[in-house]
Amino acid sequence: MSDAVKPDPSDADLVLKTDLVLEYEFDAPPAKVWRAVTIPALRERWLPDCDLAGAEPETSIPGQEVRYRLRDSEPPFRESHVIFRIEPTEDGGTRFRIIQQACDIGMKLPQPANSNGCLMRAAA
Repeated sequence: MSDAVKPDPSDADLVLKTDLVLEYEFDAPPAKVWRAVTIPALRERWLPDCDLAGAEPETSIPGQEVRYRLRDSEPPFRESHVIFRIEPTEDGGTRFRIIQQACDIGMKLPQPANSNGCLMRAAA
């Protein structure tokens, strides 16, 4: 198993600089890793439902990629996406990439009533 700090250059347009990207290589075949990230009873062991905004994946490309929405358990309850990408390696193993992307929470946070914004007023 190996960690990588940079995403594959082919993913550069899909991964933002603020994303957290981890990459691992497993001896297990891709089908076994796919089951571990998509079958709820297996996924629950390492990614519990209580950490998810919804137990069902947001999107899925069977055998290749699955995306879940995570929610912090404490205020301000920020949300993020976690994407699992699975690719076969030449030796029959699996390249497993985890990409965590922060959701745009700026629109969800309440704004103070006294936001100190500048209002234009007409002269009387």
